[in-house]
Amino acid sequence: MPLSPLTRSVQVLGAPGERHEEILTPEALEFIGRLDTAFADRRLEVLKERDRRAGHLAGGTPLDFPLATRALREDPHWRVAPPAPGLTDRRVEITGPPERRMAVNALNSGAKVWMADFEDATAPTWANVIGGQLTLLDAIERCIDFTTPEGKEYRLGEQLATIMVRPRGWHLLEEHLEIDGRPLSASLVDFGLYFFHCAQRQIDAGHGPYFYLPKLENRYEARLWNDVFLLAQELLGIPRGTVRATVLIETITAAFEMEEILHELREHSAGLNAGRWDYLFSLIKTFGHRTDFQLPDRAKVTMTAPFMRAYTELLVRTCHRRGAQAIGGMAAHVPSRDAEANAAALAKVRLDKEREAEDGFDGSWVAHPGLVPVCREVFDGVLGERPNQLDRTREDVEITAADLLSVRRIAAPPTREGIRSNVAVALHYFDAWLRGSGAVALYGLMEDAATAEIARVQIWQWLRHDLADRAAVLDLLDAECAALEEEDPRARVAEAREVFVNTALTPRLAAFFTPEAYTRHLVRRTENRS
Repeated sequence: MPLSPLTRSVQVLGAPGERHEEILTPEALEFIGRLDTAFADRRLEVLKERDRRAGHLAGGTPLDFPLATRALREDPHWRVAPPAPGLTDRRVEITGPPERRMAVNALNSGAKVWMADFEDATAPTWANVIGGQLTLLDAIERCIDFTTPEGKEYRLGEQLATIMVRPRGWHLLEEHLEIDGRPLSASLVDFGLYFFHCAQRQIDAGHGPYFYLPKLENRYEARLWNDVFLLAQELLGIPRGTVRATVLIETITAAFEMEEILHELREHSAGLNAGRWDYLFSLIKTFGHRTDFQLPDRAKVTMTAPFMRAYTELLVRTCHRRGAQAIGGMAAHVPSRDAEANAAALAKVRLDKEREAEDGFDGSWVAHPGLVPVCREVFDGVLGERPNQLDRTREDVEITAADLLSVRRIAAPPTREGIRSNVAVALHYFDAWLRGSGAVALYGLMEDAATAEIARVQIWQWLRHDLADRAAVLDLLDAECAALEEEDPRARVAEAREVFVNTALTPRLAAFFTPEAYTRHLVRRTENRS
């Protein structure tokens, strides 16, 4: 791909921080500038296509498997690349933000993979974005050990999880870096800084630069990522196909293009993941205007719901038919000191993981190191000494478009407790996010941006269809604001409330809460004085 000359260098607008110069080197900035310049126009095209398709679906255009790619789906011969080093056995994966303490715990947890999450589990403050890159660099160099002021030691063990990185989605910008007067793509900043500093280091250590790709909506977005990988490998002289990426199927439109997404990424593919919380969010966002897509309380929408079973079974079948691994969804429970509550939570996690393992998934996600043993035990029981279940092609599965969209089979009005819970989760999460925390333990669950998104879009949907009363929601919101302010005087209550009102209580539903919250409340630009 011919490269356009950089008319200006990348400008750093974020405040200087400790060791930032190790990440923001002139060479690294040149690299991400090259990537952004090469793909800026295509990124905008991708976002325009999202808006166009959303409009068509809202206008009544049916959602179905694409006719244009029917021959590709019916071709039995093509396969993705075989599993890369460190990704053959993925029976337990742990996710979390690239924060030093959490990184050490995740790498030592006994999980096979750690997904360092710049997307849903990281509030993208400038300190978090660059600090996360430093955490990854130090982890790979094995110089991340530290002792807290209280004397607690964090030390890497011998057997560490394989690192995968989830950059932010295509819809987000990094406002602290500019080129030619415009902010850079947050996706390319997260990907590019990690790739520049760590790709060769990972190869030298016997693995490679591995990624999770969030929020994809169709095959064209997968093609864009594949072209990014090709250019990045070319620029740094890394062999083609070294990059591997797992795509999260976490949008309803992507569920209809799983094979196409695998095909676009086939030489760089590491399979698909059932990103179930964002999937529910996408479903509501896409069809929330329709009366036949009215979901009940979030807690009542389980993976046994027919439309969710269709989604996961299709994912396993699609992956294994093409030689790709299928990774299951998140167990978000946080272990409790209450023995009875803890036992009940672990029993639910076990049932969830047993269903995934029996369905043919090759592994699954957990959000807390305390859940690794139960997930590993379940998958050990099914896999034994085998690294995966790629031999289970699930030819018995036949899923139609109607199966994926059969939401009305579990439709029910919300309860008052369901409304209150959504208001509380969204408000508390928005506050934590604005204060720099993207993964937050609330009411026994590890909540991230995906679950906060479900909470606020459900409120919007219930209000739209008169299943909830706006005045009652505002009363609940005010009560939660008062409780939060009393609980923590440092809470950014007014700003969190504003985010909630502007993204859940307006006639037009905001696609994501993060762009507005980031631009209006999180970005703190400071001229680089160096």
